[in-house]
Amino acid sequence: MSIPQMLLIAVGLMLTLLLAFAAFSGPSVAKASARRLQTVRERYAESTSDRVEAQLRKAVAARKPKMHQVAGSKSRIEALTLRLHRTGKPWTVAHYIYASIGLGLAIALLIYLKSGALLLALGFGFVIGGGLPHMVVNSQVKKRTNAFTTKFPDAIELLVRGLRSGLPVTETLGVVAQEVPGPVGEEFKAVVDRIKVGRTMEEALQETSDRLDTAEFSFFCITLAIQRETGGNLAETLSNLADVLRKRAQMKLKIRAMSSESKASAYIVGSLPFFVFGMVWFVNPEYIGRFFIDERLIVAGIGGFIWMCIGGFIMAKMVSFEI
Repeated sequence: MSIPQMLLIAVGLMLTLLLAFAAFSGPSVAKASARRLQTVRERYAESTSDRVEAQLRKAVAARKPKMHQVAGSKSRIEALTLRLHRTGKPWTVAHYIYASIGLGLAIALLIYLKSGALLLALGFGFVIGGGLPHMVVNSQVKKRTNAFTTKFPDAIELLVRGLRSGLPVTETLGVVAQEVPGPVGEEFKAVVDRIKVGRTMEEALQETSDRLDTAEFSFFCITLAIQRETGGNLAETLSNLADVLRKRAQMKLKIRAMSSESKASAYIVGSLPFFVFGMVWFVNPEYIGRFFIDERLIVAGIGGFIWMCIGGFIMAKMVSFEI
């Protein structure tokens, strides 16, 4: 059996396992029943707070993107552009493509010179060249989003103080853009700039909400929209929203602390085989080089890698919680 045939068999086995997992891990019946009961309860509730909460949940669900999962983008290039914009770095799509191609070719060349296996080198080059830049972009997006979420309640409190002092909403947005550093000030400055060129406040905030794609800013936009329709004390509403966002951040930190041990164990267990493989290859290349020659060892290595990926996916789902 040749190496391409074994690779095709391994890929087919992996796809079969993924399809079986997707088929047998359907939606939770208990969670679906709880959601239906909650919907019925909110539909016939007499409390104003319950109705407002239902309206918020419905608005958040309606704001979720439908195409390419990034702000409703019409193409994957536009989706990638938005992801690069969320990093806060001056990266472009051309930079991303050049980095992916260059990294993939470099890794493929190094592995081919070391092992002489062309297909293996191309496979590793394709995976690393396509995966590593994607992981770097995701890391930068997550870092900037966390920085925005951390400072956002302080920005809302500054808005509250400005409103209580008698300033209009647009003026307080400009104060936040000047006084709050980091991603919060940058995004509010973009909102103020859009308002200055003739956009309405709702349109400017909605565009920022689509680009950020965070629940906290969506709550802020929904709060302003509901207050504009129903009236009321905007300063008090925003003050309550800031308190809710702080409690939400505290709950995230508690969950992160409780799951940190499991995540550390998963990182150690997942990286140890690759670390040992690299060390043995560096010390005795002839011994470990049989993995690139013997077909049985190639099949065993591919199977082990697939099972490790499945285990890592399951562990990631076990420590992933939604708030």
